[in-house]
Amino acid sequence: MKTRELEPSVIWNHFEDLNAIPRPSKKEGRVIQFMLDFGKSLGLSTEKDAVGNVIIKKPATQGMENRETVILQSHIDMVHQKNATTEFDFDSEGIRSYVDGEWVKADGTTLGADNGMGVASAMAVLSSDSIKHPAIEALFTIDEETGMTGAKELDGSFLSGKILLNLDTEDDDEFSVGCAGGIDTNTKYNYTEELVPAGFIAFSIQINGLKGGHSGMDINAGRGNANLWMNRVIYALNKCRDVRIAELEGGSLRNAIPRESLGLFVCSKEDFDAIRPVFEEITTEICAEFSRIEPTAQIAMEYVEATPAKMVSKGDQTKIVNTLYATPNGVWEMSEKIDGLVETSSSLAKVIVRKGEFITQSLQRSMIESGKHDVANALRAVYTLLGAEVVQGGDYPGWAPNPQSRILKVLEDKYTSLFNEAPKVAACHAGLECGILGEHLPGCDMISFGPTIRNPHSPDEKVNIQSVQKFWHFLQAVLEDIPVKK
Repeated sequence: MKTRELEPSVIWNHFEDLNAIPRPSKKEGRVIQFMLDFGKSLGLSTEKDAVGNVIIKKPATQGMENRETVILQSHIDMVHQKNATTEFDFDSEGIRSYVDGEWVKADGTTLGADNGMGVASAMAVLSSDSIKHPAIEALFTIDEETGMTGAKELDGSFLSGKILLNLDTEDDDEFSVGCAGGIDTNTKYNYTEELVPAGFIAFSIQINGLKGGHSGMDINAGRGNANLWMNRVIYALNKCRDVRIAELEGGSLRNAIPRESLGLFVCSKEDFDAIRPVFEEITTEICAEFSRIEPTAQIAMEYVEATPAKMVSKGDQTKIVNTLYATPNGVWEMSEKIDGLVETSSSLAKVIVRKGEFITQSLQRSMIESGKHDVANALRAVYTLLGAEVVQGGDYPGWAPNPQSRILKVLEDKYTSLFNEAPKVAACHAGLECGILGEHLPGCDMISFGPTIRNPHSPDEKVNIQSVQKFWHFLQAVLEDIPVKK
């Protein structure tokens, strides 16, 4: 069965149409035009604000005019990530989805279900001539994945709705009523290069096959970080022999747990022979520690014919390796108020050592502002000790739960009546746009929900087919039961 043949067909066809459009963060021009053309083709009021967010408005159906106007909100950008062995051009190709049992997946790339399923669902409501609903303001934001620029620079005057349904939660039995804020920490250290001595040989170390995933939702899963694995290998090799970094690059996206790392190294021929058993020992040790969580992980060392001309100086390499070892990564604090919820975390997303520059990118998240700045200060302290330039930005607030939410009560009652069980109501450690949108839409009652998606931000991303059916049924029922205007 092909993806377009799945039910509900209106959702899957809109999703496939969307996935035919390249839509990386910061390069949303084509998908913005796609959404503008879509709204206008339906004869609906369609506008774009100054930053590029698209707003499509649809009047209430007959008999629903007295209900509160609802903002259906999703982001139109997606994380573009592929496996190292996958041949794919994100700038020109559409995502190649396929059906695998109970799931829809993509061929070696991210699927874009985050947040394409939310976008497709809003499109389905807009294009329907049979769904009962109040007045709809569909808000399609840009650049959620790399800075939430669309939410931050939203022109709130385009919107009048007092209820916002964010369609960007990834478990179909859960409602998100709060989320973490975040801040980016980018560092740069200029290291001294030395000429590679005559007689030195080159070799590569490659780490791949890790699960990766969302650095907010998956940060407490104990998954391997390819940057830290590589650093651990380098540290072990240098304890016994003089092995120098020529080049190093690991990770790709600021909000994804790094799955791969590739390094080019040099050493003497004698040292190369001596480090082989050390390499085998340390890699066996790492893989054994993560055998349950990372069963497909691979760490390989191979001789390289061409020897590079330069390498990192011994003193600077020691500083770089020690700094990476000291870099906070993973869960920083668990919530004292909500069992099982990560309160504060940090993820070392990207490491580059090349042409005299040591560069890192990391993302700190927290449910509380003080926790966010605490862990960000820890990053700053580590890299300040190195002597690196530290730039922190992209700061966005969290979203505090509202225990008096009218729309939460509506969704809880509707879910229980439809599925004979109570939904989970929780805050999440991901960075939803609701906290920022709330600043532009004062008094707006917000909640987030969506179908079941696994492994977002990685080529293992997949969306559950049955959960899409459940979510679509639920969304329609919720729209029919929106409260009357105050």
